Amino acid sequence: MELESSSGILLVLAAVLAMLVANSPLSPIYDSLIDLPVGVRVGLLEIEKPLLLWVNDGLMAVFFFLVGLELKREVIEGQLSDLRKIVLPALGAFGGMLVPAAIYIWVNRGDSVALQGWAIPAATDIAFALAILALLGSRVPLSLKIFLVSVAIFDDVGAIVIIALFYTSDLSVTALITAAVCLPLLWLLNWRGVLEKTPYILIGIVMWIAVLKSGVHATLAGVLLAMFIPIRDASKECSPLHDIEHDLHTAVAYGILPIFAFANAGIPLGGLSFDSFLHPVPLGILSGLFVGKQLGVFVFCGLGVLTGIARLPEDMRWAHVYGAALLCGVGFTMSLFIGSLAFEETGVNLLFDERLGIIAGSLLSGACGYFVLRMTLPDASRPSS
Repeated sequence: MELESSSGILLVLAAVLAMLVANSPLSPIYDSLIDLPVGVRVGLLEIEKPLLLWVNDGLMAVFFFLVGLELKREVIEGQLSDLRKIVLPALGAFGGMLVPAAIYIWVNRGDSVALQGWAIPAATDIAFALAILALLGSRVPLSLKIFLVSVAIFDDVGAIVIIALFYTSDLSVTALITAAVCLPLLWLLNWRGVLEKTPYILIGIVMWIAVLKSGVHATLAGVLLAMFIPIRDASKECSPLHDIEHDLHTAVAYGILPIFAFANAGIPLGGLSFDSFLHPVPLGILSGLFVGKQLGVFVFCGLGVLTGIARLPEDMRWAHVYGAALLCGVGFTMSLFIGSLAFEETGVNLLFDERLGIIAGSLLSGACGYFVLRMTLPDASRPSS
């Protein structure tokens, strides 16, 4: 959790640096860097993309691989293994995806191009949210941290499903078949109890290339690969999943996510006016993140407790749930990623910048969530000086 918190601070710095560079005399260099064509060719197989898409399709596949590892661990032996503990955050996550998407769709109704971004405000950035929560120190009860992390995990699952179902291009049957063949091979390795990591990684690379060529977004290969990594052997003395997760966590937190933030957050502010925020796309994203997230998470959690299908932890109050619901509106990394799938990668020359809504909505949500929790968490648990 400390790693996630410090990663969130580094994400902020990377995003600020990107905006400073994009609005300085270095702006042409920044644009040339992210648009730099990078290609790899082996025989007839060729992959050529701008550097920005190598970050979004390649490095983010590693990020989603780590998300998949964490999800599998939590389901088998972590917080999500107890059904009684997952109902409340599951309801919150569902409401926190449904209501923001509905608000965005309502704001952008009638515009078929703008509606491509309906899923942007449905995402939560757990690194940023935990970084804000960490500013409150030991005042934060453990149950609140677990609640926020659990909501974010379900949110990630929802994002994975959304990307798989709605953000795909023209499909290649041959590439899909190649990717599908990798799955039984991974299952066979897992079933045979193979604990060496290399066979899984090699097959995973082949699957990533096939998924990339198939038209389905390549990050899904990372999630699928994670599902087959063994979590333990028969003697429980070795855990390839724990080892890989430990090895990747620092690289993702301090390398991949800041690089992603730097590559995607460079918004040129020249000519920016108040009307820029009133365009239906950034306005819909801002409204979805700031209004929709807090309403969705809080109301659905409340309905769950009122109907008796969920219960509030003993050391949490509704004010704490509301503060956490506000923090769920910090959608930075995942919202930028879905925004790149919805708009940047379509090649359409758009008259708006969805990143304005993402950054504004995330800042509002984070600031309000911090102040709500600061005012409602008990002073008695503040660390002594």
